[in-house]
Amino acid sequence: MQIVLLAGGLGSRLAEETTRIPKPMVEVAGRPVIVRVMDIYSHFGHRNFLVAAGYKSVLLKQFFLNFHLASNDVTVDVGTGDARFTDAGAADWEVSIVDTGATAMTGGRLLRLRDWLDGGTFMVTYSDGLGNIDIDALLAFHKSHGKLATVTAVQPPARFGNLELDGDQVSAFTEKVRRHETWINGGYFVFEPGVLDYIDGDSQPLEQEPLTRIAEDGQLMAYKHHGFWHPMDTVRDRDFLAKQCDRTPPPWLDFDAGAEAARAASTTW
Repeated sequence: MQIVLLAGGLGSRLAEETTRIPKPMVEVAGRPVIVRVMDIYSHFGHRNFLVAAGYKSVLLKQFFLNFHLASNDVTVDVGTGDARFTDAGAADWEVSIVDTGATAMTGGRLLRLRDWLDGGTFMVTYSDGLGNIDIDALLAFHKSHGKLATVTAVQPPARFGNLELDGDQVSAFTEKVRRHETWINGGYFVFEPGVLDYIDGDSQPLEQEPLTRIAEDGQLMAYKHHGFWHPMDTVRDRDFLAKQCDRTPPPWLDFDAGAEAARAASTTW
């Protein structure tokens, strides 16, 4: 199944990095964040990627052109220039990098890929959000409801202290938000081809009119993910995710922990 990676934005909140490279190329502990997203899908056997590039797209093309070289050991005959690669366990992915324009919004980028899609169910996500999403369970959920679209609903990481109020009196002050009350768009979509008919052109963000209209038509369902999820919007996010790489596996590849979180949630409700 094809996976579309939305990778064309400016990433202005990471300007320390994105003045020189596209946001998906920002490294998390030595590995571009887009590759870490791809690792999640690859774990479940999905290896056919369409990268919807835009800002500094040539750097994404150069990176994937050299991915085989960077990921394997190589022996070079310096006299002839012949090279022999030794498999070092590199990924067996097929990656198409498509320049979808410098200014297109997320919906427009997706629409521009219409001719690249094979006409079947496909997956879409952002190139900067990491989570231990059970892709098999996500696909099974999508197939079970028969609608056009599924979005993975996630619970946002706590960034601020949470106040619980009784009138004007603070009844509790905690470090974490009341997670069970808050769900947001975490990406990791599953779409049928009919979703493209809701997008009018380059100027439309996928998250605005297209998904709003799909929801109004009763064609959007939410797969609730209770495990780890974290975006990479700021330098602070990048540093947090890099620190998580000290764990083996990092939390976005710890699918046992994700399954345990799902089981715990099911017994809570």
